[in-house]
Amino acid sequence: MKRRNFLGNLAAGSGLVVLNPIYASNGKTNSNKVHSIHKEGRTLKADLVIIGGGTGGCATALGALRNGLTVIMTEETDWIGGQLTQQGVPPDEHKWINDFGATALYREFRKKVREYYRNNYPLKQELADNERFNPGNASVSEISHEPKISLRVLETMFDPYISAGKLVLLKETVALEASTLGNKVQSVRVKTHSTGEIRNLTAPYFADATELGDLLPMTGTEYVCGAEAKSDTGELHAAEIADPTNNQAFTVCFAMDYRPDEDWTINKPEEYGFWRDYKPEMKSPWAGKLLELNYSNPRTLSPKDLGFDPRGNHMKDVLNLWIYRRILAKDNFEDGFLTGDITLVNYPQNDYFLGNVVDVSENELKYHFYRGKQLSLSLLYWLQTEAPRADGGKGWPGIRLRPDVMGTNDGLAKYPYIREARRIKPLFRITEHHVGRTQRATIQGVPESKAQAKNFEDSVGIGYYHIDLHPSSGGDNYIDFSSLPFQIPLGALIPQRMENIFPVNKNIGTTHLTNGCYRLHPVEWSIGEAIGMFIPFLMESGRSPQDVYKDSGAVRKFQSLIRNQGVDTHWPYEKM
Repeated sequence: MKRRNFLGNLAAGSGLVVLNPIYASNGKTNSNKVHSIHKEGRTLKADLVIIGGGTGGCATALGALRNGLTVIMTEETDWIGGQLTQQGVPPDEHKWINDFGATALYREFRKKVREYYRNNYPLKQELADNERFNPGNASVSEISHEPKISLRVLETMFDPYISAGKLVLLKETVALEASTLGNKVQSVRVKTHSTGEIRNLTAPYFADATELGDLLPMTGTEYVCGAEAKSDTGELHAAEIADPTNNQAFTVCFAMDYRPDEDWTINKPEEYGFWRDYKPEMKSPWAGKLLELNYSNPRTLSPKDLGFDPRGNHMKDVLNLWIYRRILAKDNFEDGFLTGDITLVNYPQNDYFLGNVVDVSENELKYHFYRGKQLSLSLLYWLQTEAPRADGGKGWPGIRLRPDVMGTNDGLAKYPYIREARRIKPLFRITEHHVGRTQRATIQGVPESKAQAKNFEDSVGIGYYHIDLHPSSGGDNYIDFSSLPFQIPLGALIPQRMENIFPVNKNIGTTHLTNGCYRLHPVEWSIGEAIGMFIPFLMESGRSPQDVYKDSGAVRKFQSLIRNQGVDTHWPYEKM
């Protein structure tokens, strides 16, 4: 199955490094374990090929590189990092994240983000030593910051491996097709946009880190899409009828600041008339028009008012959207450094749900991504010209689009924020039975306040977020309910049949519902890092992932290995 680029050409070139290293884990030479990357005509070989350089792909690469493997990683845009960077989504995390509930490497990443600001930005003196400094003082994230800083931190984490020839990073590169033999992937054929060069990537192991699970159909890896039926999963909140085309909204994010005495109004977007008047028709009533300062309360679906004031003021009884995903707060820096805040727009008003983008043709994908961009530009124009103000006026013309923050010409994110993708048919599927607070309480026969998520004997990580499904292409309004701090079972990361390809993004073995709590930044990172360590473990053992999964002793041995590398497999309930 072939796939072509739908994002258009980008300006930056690919970063290709090809060397022949001899190395092992911990930076020590090991004569018994020699891995190398070779260029043979148009073929590149490594121990692991990762298609997609998003959050999960980066974590997979770092986990594998740390354990002595050579890696080739592709990235469709010119920014690695996925939702952390090119999609413009500040980290969505749980309340314990500063102390536990993520891998040591993810916490190190967060630490490096803060260090970058301390070392390069004029922070106010009282914030310089604050270990929990939040660059944007956002209401949604404790470390809301500029996408380019995540990019720079990730690049510094990879620089040593690129210099040593252990990592080949192919930017602006997409997978075209794959070849398989039996239950194994043999190679993936890729194309680099800027040069037109086509290469064949081969390896003993492959990881699908694409945002839509592109490698699954290419390799014949069995997968599902969309919403399952209650008769299939038995989940409390599942739909009565399955719908594989029913997937969550995607969002084209953008950054903006505010210049109160200036007019930065953009040209009226082509589809502005449509979006200004659009009233969502959902299975449950929407609050009104999409471009209004209200939406459906995710828990109750009753109308909920929102506020908007680009001066950064807190507003009585309503959330000021300006603060929601603010990435630089003026008050954090020395007086005069910033003329105002910078904020990222990922609001209910620019969620695009008028079409499904999972398992569709290239033309459908382009069409809906174009309309998603039109929605975001229309929201910006509405905020500049028609949004109601507290003084009775309309619009904030001083709102300025910030292309420099997003690294693009049009000011919009390089790639849409995708919430849901193709999902493998796994050895073990995570359902609401395992993580949903209400369903777990019923199963355990305890009050909801006493319920705990399913304890997985094969846990390879932990995470937490409430089950949060945005409006969907199938007409569902928000589906939002409580989950419990959960584990990541190894069985959900292993396909039923294929032996050398793994999901490391939103394509693991969840359901439509449980995707809603396994899709956030630190969980995606934990999934990727676990697979990055699992592959060298498999290479050492010479066994298939399915065989290892069946062997409790082998699973315990792997868990011991990853715990020694900073991965928690169980929640420390005594600290919570």
